[in-house]
Amino acid sequence: MPSSTHIALALLGSLLGVTGCSAKANPASPVPAPVVDEQRASTAAKQTAVLAGGCFWGIQAVFQHVKGVISATSGYSGGSAKTAEYETVSTGETGHAESVQIVYDPSQITYGELLRIFFSVAHDPTELNRQGPDEGTQYRSSIFYANDEQKKIAESYIAQLDQEKIFSRPIVTKVVALQAFYPAEAYHQNYACQNPHQPYISHIALPKVAKVREKYKELVKPQSPIPGQ
Repeated sequence: MPSSTHIALALLGSLLGVTGCSAKANPASPVPAPVVDEQRASTAAKQTAVLAGGCFWGIQAVFQHVKGVISATSGYSGGSAKTAEYETVSTGETGHAESVQIVYDPSQITYGELLRIFFSVAHDPTELNRQGPDEGTQYRSSIFYANDEQKKIAESYIAQLDQEKIFSRPIVTKVVALQAFYPAEAYHQNYACQNPHQPYISHIALPKVAKVREKYKELVKPQSPIPGQ
């Protein structure tokens, strides 16, 4: 959760035409689909992806609108159970990153397609230990892989995007093994949907939702409106 200072910076950024997906975050060309990906499953199932890229409010809001996503839960990954608490994580000294656990149906969307959204509209993968006005290691860009296939897809995709120079700067996203995911406090869950007019949500999170609906119409849930509109 951003501080009042971060919210003020977000408002200032919006006046200057800069949001959490700032100009420097915009890729030089459309983000291509991953060359290496899992095959679309033939039958419905459940798989899990854990991603971190700034304040979890925005990441959760984006993926809640994506077709095939069964649930998206804000939480913490990278540290221990005893420090998986918001005020402690906010010190930046726990090893945790604000993360989102995405449960999805692989017959409707692939892991690589989730990563395409993650890299192109959910956050700026070239910012180190920060996203927009949010600073600290708890806001780092990370992919927490659950198995070797996820690791291969993530590492291959980062190499692909860097090689094709999709972004003006190198991707700093870390690909690390998932040790555990700890759900965040109840008041963080579905925050964007429940608080669409909160300044940080309206100026940072919801523009990302608008972008995923604009750029990936085929991957957005039908009848999935932007909160507050």
